[in-house]
Amino acid sequence: MVVALLSASVSAQQSDPRESKLLVLERMWNEAQVHRDAAALDALVSSRFVNTEWDGDLSDKQKFLADIKDPLFKPTLANISDVKMNFFGDTAVITGVYHTQGTYKGKPYDHTGRFTDTWVFDMGKWQCVSSHTSLLKK
Repeated sequence: MVVALLSASVSAQQSDPRESKLLVLERMWNEAQVHRDAAALDALVSSRFVNTEWDGDLSDKQKFLADIKDPLFKPTLANISDVKMNFFGDTAVITGVYHTQGTYKGKPYDHTGRFTDTWVFDMGKWQCVSSHTSLLKK
């Protein structure tokens, strides 16, 4: 009986429509970064968004969007994997592994790391309020 309940619980979690929606939003985020689409990212992040980069830099929404528009920033790849989601009411904490490649100021970069994004469902839509990345050792 306990096994059946646990199995049903796992199935219910896997079919949670919030997970599908947020995975789409996370992938839209990656695509927007590769295409340097600040308008798309503007719609995904909250006005009070806080971003902590892999190197420790901290930015608010305005700086985050300005960095995306920087002509010296030329991403070519942004992928995520091993994504896990935890829900706390109308808040979701999403963790996973990211891989990015491109050039910045003419120098190539290839980063693989972990990310934690916190999303809040507010006024009928999901918005990211915080993002944190840290590099994995090669």
